[in-house]
Amino acid sequence: MKKIVIIPAYNEQGSILNTIEDIRKNAPDFDYVVINDCSKDDTLKLCRKNGIRVLNLPINLGIGGAVQTGYLYAYRNNYDLAVQFDGDGQHDAKFLDIMAETLEKENLDMVIGSRFINNQGFQSSAVRRFGIRFFEVLLRILFGQKITDATSGMRMCNRKVMEFFIKDYPKDYPEPETVARLLRHKCKVKEIPVIMRERQAGVSSISSLRKSAYYMCKVSLAILIERLR
Repeated sequence: MKKIVIIPAYNEQGSILNTIEDIRKNAPDFDYVVINDCSKDDTLKLCRKNGIRVLNLPINLGIGGAVQTGYLYAYRNNYDLAVQFDGDGQHDAKFLDIMAETLEKENLDMVIGSRFINNQGFQSSAVRRFGIRFFEVLLRILFGQKITDATSGMRMCNRKVMEFFIKDYPKDYPEPETVARLLRHKCKVKEIPVIMRERQAGVSSISSLRKSAYYMCKVSLAILIERLR
C-alpha cells in the first residue's frame, strides 16, 4: 500500500525536525509531507534546508485548510491511505504501522489513535479532558458509537474518506466534527490505543479560557447540525 503522513505545521521550528526523524526511524514505509501554514518562524527554512518535502501555503488557512491541502495532495498522488500527524511532537510514529494494519485488515474507513483507551502517556489538562469526555457522550447519544478521543489529531483514513474530505472540510477545530460526519454517513470508524507525549514546542490554539469556551460551543453546535442533516 502507498502510505503518507500529513503534517500540518504552524510555527513548529522547535519540533518539526524531531517529528520527521521519528517518522523516518519508526515508520520508514510511510512517505510524508509538511503543510507549512504560513509560519512566521523558521519552519519552512528548516524543512527546505533538511530536504523535507513541504507544501508552502501562501496564506494562513488554519488547521482545517492545511489538513485538507494534505488530503488533496495525497489523493492526487494516488496514496492508498493518509494519516494526519501533529508537528509539535505529541504523536509517536511507532503506532503508524499498527494503525495501517488495522485499517486494512478490518476494512475500515478511519482509524483514530486514542490516548484514553489505556490511559497511558500524556493525558492533557483537566479542562481539555472534560471537553473530550463531553464530546464522547454527545457522539454516543447522537450517533450510537463510543469515541473516547474525538479531538485526536492522529487519524488515518482510506481513499474514500480522502475524497470525501477534499470536497468539504471544516476550517477550524475539525476533528470532532469530521468524526460526526463520517458516523452520519455510516463510515467504519475505530479507535486503537496510542501513547502521546506533551508538545515539544509551540502553544495550543485553545490555550485560553475564552478560546476554550468558543471551541466547546462551536464544535458542539457543528455536531448537532451534522446530526440534523
